[in-house]
Amino acid sequence: MSEKKSSFVQDKLIPLAGKMAASRHLVALRDGFALVMPLIIIGSVFMIVSQFPIPAYINWMSSVFGANWATVVGWATNATFNIIGMVACIGISYQLAKSYDGVDALSASIISLGAFLLTIPLTTDKAGNTYVPLTMLGSMGLFEALLIGLFITDFYVWMIHKNWQFHMPDTVPPAVGNAFSALIPGFVIISVVWLFRIAIGFTAFKTIPNIITVILAKPLTAVGGTIWGALVAEFFVSFLWLFGIHGANVVGGIMAPIWLGQMGQNAAAVKANKPIPNVVSQQFVDNFVHAGGSGETISLALMMLFFAKSANLKAIGRLAGAPAIFNINEPIMFGLPIVLNPVMAIPFIVVPLVTVIVTYVSMKTGIVARTMGIAVPWTTPPIISGWLATGHLSGAVLQLVNFVIGGAIWYPFFKIADRQALKQEKEIADKEAAEAATKN
Repeated sequence: MSEKKSSFVQDKLIPLAGKMAASRHLVALRDGFALVMPLIIIGSVFMIVSQFPIPAYINWMSSVFGANWATVVGWATNATFNIIGMVACIGISYQLAKSYDGVDALSASIISLGAFLLTIPLTTDKAGNTYVPLTMLGSMGLFEALLIGLFITDFYVWMIHKNWQFHMPDTVPPAVGNAFSALIPGFVIISVVWLFRIAIGFTAFKTIPNIITVILAKPLTAVGGTIWGALVAEFFVSFLWLFGIHGANVVGGIMAPIWLGQMGQNAAAVKANKPIPNVVSQQFVDNFVHAGGSGETISLALMMLFFAKSANLKAIGRLAGAPAIFNINEPIMFGLPIVLNPVMAIPFIVVPLVTVIVTYVSMKTGIVARTMGIAVPWTTPPIISGWLATGHLSGAVLQLVNFVIGGAIWYPFFKIADRQALKQEKEIADKEAAEAATKN
């Protein structure tokens, strides 16, 4: 990055980001998302244990603990990853309500949780039992969680400030008084969300979560499995992630039929000893564009681990480094964070787009072998996955090249974040030293 561009980032972009970050709603989003961090880190550990991509390890675990051992370990992953949307809704609502005067934050967060659950379509099994799909409480439901945590809470606060509440005598315990104060706003909110859900049922969307899927489906499916499709898809993956939504899951659900179909064509061609027809496929995305996690954040994680000067970034690097090797990047997404971070949004969007272009051109021109249609486990570490996906050393080399290019793009932004963190740590240390000197 040139000195002029660096100055622009430092002088213009950073102050603007600072003003945005200080806003009431962004602070609530930041602090609310922080609530899910322990769940994400714990879930990441169990995910690695259950899907460690070494056949000998898998066979040994099966022989010792039984054939369904991975499913049993996965219970812990489900108990953590699949409730982060619900927890984020509670956290965001609580933090936002707490920033207003005269509002019981706990009551607001409970009402928001009820509204969030009301947006989720229920599933009924063959026996007639109805339940909430667990996945919709996790990353797939983060978008609803974000919106409800902000807008429903503001609506709740507005009604409280308009005095739409029951007032109990001072002799009533505060917990009981707060519960009765929430009755009218809570009833209005649940009724509004309920009516909105009914209204959506009469549209082509059918359910509230389907709105995002349908809106994204049209532009993505229009371009299909071309390089333009991959670029559009990756833009949406990064864009959604910046709001805490698991972009790869949302976009992958739309593009998977196309990419898996092209993967099948490649596998059939290899079996018939014919030239591999498709460059873009599921392995193209999983093993090259998303190597190290969406946004190729493995480069950033390793920089924080080995080159950060600030204690904060070093600590995040230690937490995020190991999961990143297995293509899990939630610790860095929510820990740095990249989510809702205007500065880090720039490389997070640019890096995967550059990776798509470099990978596509390399494979299209024959410099690198195309993917063979082999379903390489998504937790397979980079370099190994590139070799397995293409059946050629050139695949591993391309991944290494992508990391170098991605790292070069991430580096100036990493340095900015490191300098900011170091400055904040120094200010805190100086303040603590001054307070200690005053006491002495």
